[in-house]
Amino acid sequence: METLVSTVLPAAGVSEDAAYRKVAWRLMPLLLFCYLVSYLDRVNVGFAKLQMAGDLGLSDAAYGLGAGIFFFGYFIFEVPSNLILHRIGARVWIARIMVTWGAVSALTMFVTTPTAFYAMRFVLGAAEAGFFPGVILYLTYWYPAHRRGRITTVFMTAVALSGVVGGPISGYILKAFDGINGWHGWQWLYLLEGLPSIVAGLLVYALLDDRIALAKWLSDEERALLERNVNAEDAVKSHLSLGAVLANPRVWLMCAIYFSFVIGLYGVGFWLPTLIHATGVADPLTIGLLSTVPYALAVVAMIAIARSSDRLRERRWHLAVPGAMGTVGLVLAVGWAHQTGLAIAALTLATMGILTAIPLFWSLPTAFLGGTAAAAGIAMINSVGNLAGFLGPYLMGLLKQLTASNDAGLYMMAGCMALGGLLALSLPKALVNR
Repeated sequence: METLVSTVLPAAGVSEDAAYRKVAWRLMPLLLFCYLVSYLDRVNVGFAKLQMAGDLGLSDAAYGLGAGIFFFGYFIFEVPSNLILHRIGARVWIARIMVTWGAVSALTMFVTTPTAFYAMRFVLGAAEAGFFPGVILYLTYWYPAHRRGRITTVFMTAVALSGVVGGPISGYILKAFDGINGWHGWQWLYLLEGLPSIVAGLLVYALLDDRIALAKWLSDEERALLERNVNAEDAVKSHLSLGAVLANPRVWLMCAIYFSFVIGLYGVGFWLPTLIHATGVADPLTIGLLSTVPYALAVVAMIAIARSSDRLRERRWHLAVPGAMGTVGLVLAVGWAHQTGLAIAALTLATMGILTAIPLFWSLPTAFLGGTAAAAGIAMINSVGNLAGFLGPYLMGLLKQLTASNDAGLYMMAGCMALGGLLALSLPKALVNR
């Protein structure tokens, strides 16, 4: 999984590539599974909407508000959560996050009114706050900057894999479980897709190590090598106070870049089933199967472009090009909105661009922030950026309700993807190309 050569000389008799492969195989399957169930719990509302909107009396705008209000809870608790993780350790805190959000997700099956739906989405956001930036921070404890582009992408392929796996499963649950025990299919969806998060949390508590020094599955020589690599890089990073992080213009520029990309991420994530339905596909299982196509091809694009970015140690154009892919795909989706095959092709191009941009973005702030500054800065960028997770789905629903069409919402997302790519090009090469 890792083949890059470090600029730090390895200890005698220790293969650096082999040591990092060992770390990757130990950490990444578990972290990838955790993010897969996390993202599935977050966006399964897009499939639940196909039945739930009628049962709860949700308009498109009301659904968009409920889907996006998740991020208000996320925003409020993000920075405190990441600071706690940095203080007490990833194992306990990530396990706590996962068990809590799994329980909240499962309990969403009992909502009966739009107000209750809004409340549970807010609580779900508060419960999940800190997971994603916590893992991004956790990876800085193990990997130097020039290895993190690819390893972060491996972690974030969970987003695409959740679409590949979650689409058919969600469609099947909606169709096959509807009426069992007197519950609707969408209620079973929340229950059955919430429980794996609780199991994943218990696995994190049992298997994850907080830092290199505690990893008994590494030899003494391997631990010394990995710690030396991380410590050498950490010495040249900015260790700013929380106030200095909040006042740093580069941090705010990165907030703007991430905000632009997240508009596309959750616009597509929450509305893809509805967009496919609008092409004339009615069966939930068929919608689920068709939704796997964009996500499956996105996995290939994510890994290929991340490998190129790490090999060349170039970040800016490797962000701008996916931004352009997302822009073009979303614009084409407007013109082909009523032709199922062409619409899926356009949405696939858009999804490939969007999902490739997000993990590569996270190689930027971790390249120049360290220690508490990294904990606060990563959480701040993620929380501010993820306000777009509220704005994107809500504007998509509102514009659809006002115009009786998905076109305006797709154009809005396309513009944001273009803006994110252009802003990435404005970053100094010396700051991010590591």
